[in-house]
Amino acid sequence: MDNAKEFGAQSTAEEVTAGIDLSGQTWLITGCNSGLGYETARVLALRGARIVGLARTREKAADALAKLGIDGVPVACELSDLGSVRQAVREVREIGPLDGIIANAGIMALPQLEQVHGYERQFFTNHMGHFVLVTGLLDRLTATGRVVMLSSGAHHFASRGLELDNLTGEDDYDAWRMYGRSKLANILFARSLTARFAGTSRTANAVHPGVIETNLGRHVPDREAMYERLKPRMKTVEQGAATQCYVAVRPELAGTSGQYYSDCKVAKTIPAAQDRILAEALWESSEAIAAEL
Repeated sequence: MDNAKEFGAQSTAEEVTAGIDLSGQTWLITGCNSGLGYETARVLALRGARIVGLARTREKAADALAKLGIDGVPVACELSDLGSVRQAVREVREIGPLDGIIANAGIMALPQLEQVHGYERQFFTNHMGHFVLVTGLLDRLTATGRVVMLSSGAHHFASRGLELDNLTGEDDYDAWRMYGRSKLANILFARSLTARFAGTSRTANAVHPGVIETNLGRHVPDREAMYERLKPRMKTVEQGAATQCYVAVRPELAGTSGQYYSDCKVAKTIPAAQDRILAEALWESSEAIAAEL
């Protein structure tokens, strides 16, 4: 099997999973209908996994699985609607054990402040939706189950940290700072899961996929100019899905938890992403928000 050191920014999802047999395993992927989620579903199925594919509607999920021609279960999950998330949890719980959850879906850089139940939409969708989904399925994870949170290098934009006193987003709203805050929350959620997995063989890690032109960028006002500026650093979708697939299934990462990966390697984060006290504060706040909605 390939040595982990051989993988990097140019590696593809197929390359990092080569030789790995996922037959008999079941993997849940959010945002399976496009971009990195679609490619991840394709590649894990190629390696033998059954895919539980989540998208905003059951039809979108079913269409994606049908186009891929893979063995899968389509489930509706609108992450900004906790009612939809909880219904997805109920459905997935009936499917059976999960070998892993790849929290791939998200929204980015909403140009103006939008709120869900009074909370800023990027934080609510990218963090709260996945928080309720994942915590609702923890007891369905196998003994060696892995959780992969799709974060982003954009967490560096969270110049004011988590801003737990500004979850409405009304204090000086900035599209990229708020997106960065939600991606910082993804990393801290993985750290909190790691603490709760202590003494088990379950793991939770966060990843930065790189810069890829996908539907995620649909809200960026100057989308074409942004991608043109970032062109030297851009990855293909096949390369972008590599790190999350790498962290999800590579055997040498069994037992590795609480890390942040980029280009299939452990990467640096801002100091706030390593703050265990902040991670617990986020968990407590998230539980409180979920309880009220």
